Amino acid sequence: EVQLVESGGGLVQAGDSLRLSCAASGFTLDREDWCLRWFRQAPGKEREPVADISSGDGSTYYADSVKGRFTISRDTAKMTVTLRMNNLHHEDTAVYYCAADPSRSCFDNMGYSAYYWGKGTLVTVSS
Repeated sequence: EVQLVESGGGLVQAGDSLRLSCAASGFTLDREDWCLRWFRQAPGKEREPVADISSGDGSTYYADSVKGRFTISRDTAKMTVTLRMNNLHHEDTAVYYCAADPSRSCFDNMGYSAYYWGKGTLVTVSS
């Protein structure tokens, strides 16, 4: 059973940094490529993709709103996906979800759906 468990959310001030982690289990990354993803959903808004990384070659893709501030990385041996968030804005307040799509690498058309989802971790940025 595929499981994705997020951690690292919390309350921070605008301009602060935060690191989210996603612990993945129930699958391996050594036989096929996966697209490992972070989404977020702000209050009253649609869930949106934030950052993607291909498990194989490490190619990354970002939403325009976070480019230059957020960095996604993966550790295929430890089965973790990390989202480093710098210079947080109040508008970054949201529940952040880890997600994964099997059998494909990521590409720049970041879709709004994913095959597997975590339960989310709340990030609150006070202004």
